[in-house]
Amino acid sequence: MPAMPRSSVNWTRRYTAVRLGFPAWTEAFPGRVAFVSTESGIWQVWTAEATGERRVRLSDETVGVEAVLVAPDGRIVWWRDATGDERGTWVGVDPEGGTPAALVEGIPAGWSTGISFSGDLVAIGVATGEEYRVYLATGDGPPRILTRSQQPLGVGRLDVPGSGGLSADGRLLCVRESEHGDIVHQALRVVSTDDGATAGELEDAGSHLDPVGWSPVPGDRRLAFTSELADFERPAIWDLATGIRRDLEVDLAGAVIPLGWWPDGSAILARQEHEGRDRLVRVNAETGATEIVADTGGEIIEAAVRPDGEIWLATSDTERPQHTVTSGGRVVLAPPGEPAPTGRPYAPFWFDNPHGQAIQAFVVTPVGTGPFPTVISVHGGPEWHERNRYDPEAQSLVDAGYAVALVNYRGSTGYGVAFRRALYGDPWLPETEDVIACLDALIAAGITDPDRAAFSGWSWGGCLACLTEGLHPDRWKAVVAGIPSGDFVAAHHASMPEIKAYDLALYGGTPEEKPELWAERNPMTFAARAKAPVLVIAGESDPRCPLEGILPWVEAVRAAGADAQLIRYAAGHHANATDQQVAHMAGILDFLARHL
Repeated sequence: MPAMPRSSVNWTRRYTAVRLGFPAWTEAFPGRVAFVSTESGIWQVWTAEATGERRVRLSDETVGVEAVLVAPDGRIVWWRDATGDERGTWVGVDPEGGTPAALVEGIPAGWSTGISFSGDLVAIGVATGEEYRVYLATGDGPPRILTRSQQPLGVGRLDVPGSGGLSADGRLLCVRESEHGDIVHQALRVVSTDDGATAGELEDAGSHLDPVGWSPVPGDRRLAFTSELADFERPAIWDLATGIRRDLEVDLAGAVIPLGWWPDGSAILARQEHEGRDRLVRVNAETGATEIVADTGGEIIEAAVRPDGEIWLATSDTERPQHTVTSGGRVVLAPPGEPAPTGRPYAPFWFDNPHGQAIQAFVVTPVGTGPFPTVISVHGGPEWHERNRYDPEAQSLVDAGYAVALVNYRGSTGYGVAFRRALYGDPWLPETEDVIACLDALIAAGITDPDRAAFSGWSWGGCLACLTEGLHPDRWKAVVAGIPSGDFVAAHHASMPEIKAYDLALYGGTPEEKPELWAERNPMTFAARAKAPVLVIAGESDPRCPLEGILPWVEAVRAAGADAQLIRYAAGHHANATDQQVAHMAGILDFLARHL
């Protein structure tokens, strides 16, 4: 067996180099920005001048902070939960510092389903465990429930808190609702903030509508949202003044995801996603005509147009970690200290799955020639996709001499609406088929040594790791399952409300209503067949993949005679502390060195 080529790079610097999140600002205070940073050793909230000067740390949260907002009055706002179980409340603090306090007194602790600001108004969506509520508060006044439901309900755009909720003048609020669908087929309802009366409803049967943002011009009733009526996602505009909805005909390949508006309401900023590469485009709000405004060659994580019209974007590629620049390339808020080591380039790798569908992966190899010991890296989500990006884990594995293949299996975003919806009613097995097909193609291409292949995944990918451990026991020499579930039924009953709702949408019913389907796709069903050594990394307060859903599986795998190592850490779904991330990567490298 040939020796593995190893890099001289100190892989720990890939994690310990300071990382900054995308900055937030408000129109009234554009010269001051807020962002999250790892410079204290864990993601916390900081502010600075837009020039990067006068940096102030504002948060000291035990489990860290992953996102930050700026309220119209200048307060810096973030979600606080004590343990990582994501059950908490919004807090705010003066940008110069102080003691963070509840943003709105009187709203019960729960799980966030969105937030939005306009003037002295704030709308907050909360899942309490019993129901979903949307609260509205004005100034220092008490909150009132604007609407409530037993079905998933939220304010504006969930994955980008602060956008898509309240109109610029605060007269209207857009709510995501599931009364006629489910959490993956949500409709839009616009209500008056005066009395909660419905001002308009928009539904695409069998499709999902995601609100992005109102025109920033006060009094303008145009709402931008993501439409799924075409083969790929496209920007669309719903004018509440006329009731007319327009899907913009954008002549670009791949998905075009709207991100926000130009300050004058003339155009929409959107991200084009095509075969693992992103570009920023300006889309004319009337004609749909497009203009490329940024092409970094890698991924674009977030982007927005500043009040003066300048575009800021967070981007990364295989050589450089996430950083924020203007569309002209000027670096914004450079992190302090020595930068992380550059990475090895990714190569696109296409293969066919058993159904003749073309699936894209990215392959990164160490110096030398194959076949290499290989780690098949499977992303979470599942509605996300690997891009030409900087991944410290993948690069650390390459530093250690492994080839890494990152697979965009069916269910991933970026390859069309139908491709993303492939798991609805048919979860877990399509992804597994695509991963095995990728492994076979890598072996046939001479990249992978078939006797030294490992599976590694986090979250959804970690769940797939547990499933493939028993479903394909002879294909892997080692399996790494990060923040996974191994008993899907137990995990479902112990998880947070929106995860339960996602399960119901995916399976079409509860484990009690669809027992055969749940059993057929449950790793517990196949645990007795486990052979490969497995490393499990689990958060003790994880509400998405709770311990109740992994501990029984670990015991079942051990009972089958397989070596199952369990690492537990005191946080939730993500380990936000740098030293914890380093410890996890060290554990993975040690595990693979012993077994692969």
